Amino acid sequence: AGIGDATQTLLDNTLHFARGHGANNALLWGARGMGKSSLVKALHAHINALDEPELKRLILIEINREDIESLPRLMRLIGTEDGRFILFCDDLSFDRDETSYKSLKTILDGGLEGRPSNVLFYATSNRRHLMPRDMIDNERATAITPGEAIDEKISLSDRFGLWLGFHNCDQPTFLAMIRGYCDHYGLDIDDETLYARA
Repeated sequence: AGIGDATQTLLDNTLHFARGHGANNALLWGARGMGKSSLVKALHAHINALDEPELKRLILIEINREDIESLPRLMRLIGTEDGRFILFCDDLSFDRDETSYKSLKTILDGGLEGRPSNVLFYATSNRRHLMPRDMIDNERATAITPGEAIDEKISLSDRFGLWLGFHNCDQPTFLAMIRGYCDHYGLDIDDETLYARA
């Protein structure tokens, strides 16, 4: 368990895609500061640095939540290109009365105006269902048929074939992560100093 499992799962998914095979759209959700965005960017750089003939060119396009309604046009532009594209939306969430999530659902569903086979969608969010809990609870409480009233909004997160949770960690796990960074970068620092600074 832990970030190592999430890293391996997302790496496997992304490698599969870069090799020209099908893969899952991914939602990385959970606590702030746990490396969700950094993981996506690091895996992109790692895969592009690999020397494997079967790997196709992997292109990361970062989009803002406000640009989601323009995704169908972007799909038409990149859908015929030779590379493999990961569309990445950092900190994706929707607030009350927003309707742009419908454009994203269309993309994730595939179909006529949906996602081409050379495109994946990765997103990070602090919310598992991409909208505030009070909004979901309020719609459930005031609806004539509570299940149907919120199904359309909640089902957006269901369109991601891969959900990876990033939860707050305890102090020993945090310190182990910092030690891992120090070791990776060859920093010579004793445990006492590292723990005090971390």
